[in-house]
Amino acid sequence: MESITKNRQPLDVLRAMISRAYGPEQVPDGDDWVQELGHGWFNVAYRIRLRDGGEVVLKIAPPPHVGVMTYEHGAMDIELASLRLITERTSVPVPRVDHADHSRELCDADWFAMPYIDADNLGIVKENLPAAELDAYNEALGAANRELNSIRGDAFGPLAGPADPTWRACFTRMIGDVLADGERRPVDLGYPYALLREVIDANLACLDEVTEPRFVEWDLWDSNVMVRDGKIVAIIDHERAFYGDPLMEAGFTGLDLPAFGDPRSFMRGYGHPALTSTERARRRLYTLYLVLIMIIETDYRGHTDTSQYDWARERLREVMALFGAA
Repeated sequence: MESITKNRQPLDVLRAMISRAYGPEQVPDGDDWVQELGHGWFNVAYRIRLRDGGEVVLKIAPPPHVGVMTYEHGAMDIELASLRLITERTSVPVPRVDHADHSRELCDADWFAMPYIDADNLGIVKENLPAAELDAYNEALGAANRELNSIRGDAFGPLAGPADPTWRACFTRMIGDVLADGERRPVDLGYPYALLREVIDANLACLDEVTEPRFVEWDLWDSNVMVRDGKIVAIIDHERAFYGDPLMEAGFTGLDLPAFGDPRSFMRGYGHPALTSTERARRRLYTLYLVLIMIIETDYRGHTDTSQYDWARERLREVMALFGAA
């Protein structure tokens, strides 16, 4: 996916990064040793073959002069913190961090190095999988997501802060930041921003049911799941994690809008019963938050193809109908 947030670097800088992370003896020779991994939407990532034949990935944060959405500030720090938490407190497989660099000496942004995961991206291969195999993967994903949600936090909000004492205060700030990001550009949502705020304010009471901060991966779509031989071997891209309500996880989104896929196998693996009326009210707010981001981020990413914008605008119409707003 093309995006102006991708901080591409010349080969000499990539060689310097390899030298710092793995030692000068691992800097590769020749030309055929680097490949950009193109399916990501935010950071640039390179697949690197070291001199000894081992393969690694270098992931580089966006350049500082490119504007990002409010919730994306410090995203790489959030990812590194998430990887530490997941490794220390769960059995969910995630990449090992070999080296993290915040010095800005080799390039103008933070970056880190990790082993290359030799597996298939579920989001890419799912169309070619038998239905039973895809169902099994989604069920395993639900179980893994539940384990991630078992991590407890001290307060609500991003791992790097700011923190809020209540989930209502936290989510109100989060969705308010997204709307402010949209107004700053300004991005046409197809609805007045004032109307969206009215709808949100009228439905916030359902959030008071959430009293315990839990680790929420939030961006756990099938495109961030690596699979091999019938098993999930790694979950990648953790830069959007926060402490909040587990019901906000991506796997539940299809409960609100069918366009996001059938959630039944995920729900089965997660072990979540049918939602109560209050939980459904919370879910509608979370889907609204997601769809707003999907529309507004197309401006911040500098998309020239309008397909995501058009698709998300249609989803906003659908979710606003769930709130009874034409």
